[in-house]
Amino acid sequence: MSVPTSQTTLDQSDLEGIIRLVLDEARKQGADQAEVVANHNYGFSATARLGDVENIEYTNDRGVGVTVFHNSRKGSAITSDLNVDALSEAVTKASTFAKYTAVDKCAGLADAMLMASDIPNLELAHRWQIDIDAAIQYAIACEDAARNYDKRISNSEGATVTTRNGVCAYGNTHGFIESFPNTRHSISCSVVGESGEDMQRDYYYSTARDASELATAEQIGQTAAKRTIGRLGARKIKTTKAAVLYAPEIACGFINHAISAIGGGAQYRRSSFLLDAVDEQIFPDFLQILQRPHIPKAMASLPYDAEGVATSDRAIVIDGVLQSYILSSYSARRLNLKTTGNAGGAQNLIVSSNADDMLSIMKTMKSGLLVHELIGQGINPVSGDYSRGAVGYWIDNGEIAYPVHEITIAGNLRELYQRITAIGNDQDIRGGTRCGSLLVDEMTIAGA
Repeated sequence: MSVPTSQTTLDQSDLEGIIRLVLDEARKQGADQAEVVANHNYGFSATARLGDVENIEYTNDRGVGVTVFHNSRKGSAITSDLNVDALSEAVTKASTFAKYTAVDKCAGLADAMLMASDIPNLELAHRWQIDIDAAIQYAIACEDAARNYDKRISNSEGATVTTRNGVCAYGNTHGFIESFPNTRHSISCSVVGESGEDMQRDYYYSTARDASELATAEQIGQTAAKRTIGRLGARKIKTTKAAVLYAPEIACGFINHAISAIGGGAQYRRSSFLLDAVDEQIFPDFLQILQRPHIPKAMASLPYDAEGVATSDRAIVIDGVLQSYILSSYSARRLNLKTTGNAGGAQNLIVSSNADDMLSIMKTMKSGLLVHELIGQGINPVSGDYSRGAVGYWIDNGEIAYPVHEITIAGNLRELYQRITAIGNDQDIRGGTRCGSLLVDEMTIAGA
């Protein structure tokens, strides 16, 4: 076949054709099994700062990754050159690498019977008919909304409008070859506020597969400014133990520490604070975590995983009890289990709620900390020890009293998860984990 390399974009049939060519070459070179991923992503971003264009960036990335298996030895190679000769050379390199790797009886494709056969249309592709000029005007309008929000907004780090289009294709020597288009669009803004000698910054963003579901430029700008102004006058506080309320976007990350710990890689490497924890009570009995990979337009929706295995609804946590690890075929074999169709990670995790929104949860607090930003990565994945720099607000009698900074919140995740008392219905849907505001009834808060 002739490989299209000069086109501006490659469609699904182009990428599937490339995969067939590479798989044929892998067979010719004696591979027992092989799999190929082919991607093409293109789009642009426009950034405005202080009312003028600061940066315009175009993206047009394409690439092919091939993995071959020779007698339980694995080798991989990637290339961005889609000429036939370059693709053949990538297979040769992968086969050469395989000769020098150790025999691994767990290596290989997922079982053929597990390949997705009914590919749902998840509505993941929605082109945004926007040109550079319009994107610049969006960015300027967003920044203007922030700068005009309050006279204390003194500077800007800019507003950015981004549109990305892509096609992802996967195939293997089981005969599975599929592809799907996808899009991701976003608007973001970051501004600086000043009051006397105090200077603070904050940001806000909106992202969606369908641009019609983005927040407006004005809403994003005003929210960024409001968050920034709210941080002015931040105080230090004395070290104490108190309730901690995570804002939704922060709560998602807090839950994701558990998701990482129940991943197959962490389990078979014996490097998890939730080691061998299936059937254990990890969370309070009101908490459920469900995987829903087929939500239309959702950011982590997938018709099949990174090995071609059909994705499906799964219960990860029921009544606080861990039901299942998150496994690829390789990690499953290492653990003498079956893949959960999660090669590449979890897909649309939904965390249940037992309360209303953040404000309602806050009213139940006598005092404590509302966290709006975390700093650093102070998590020990083996012990579960947790220590993060934090920025937020002190709560007194159920209301925000004043902003706080230069503090650290700490504890052990196994214990902290048991201390969750409320999760709101105000889910952040911008990522792969959907969780509302989350209240931990007590944590150590280290301050001045």
